[in-house]
Amino acid sequence: MEEKFDLKSELKSIGMTQKEFAEHIDKSVYTITRWVQGELKTPKLVKLYIEAYKRTKILDNLSISVK
Repeated sequence: MEEKFDLKSELKSIGMTQKEFAEHIDKSVYTITRWVQGELKTPKLVKLYIEAYKRTKILDNLSISVK
């Protein structure tokens, strides 16, 4: 069974609004809103993108603290 993906929480955790995320991935705000509200299933690629974004931020923070 697939784990529920909470896009709203994920966006909050990376510090992005729905509008910013829509611009970032070149989708309409309407599409993002429909994903957040569960009207449309969030594509797996979006989930992978957010995970990669989080890892990049972690690595950026580590390199800042090492310098």
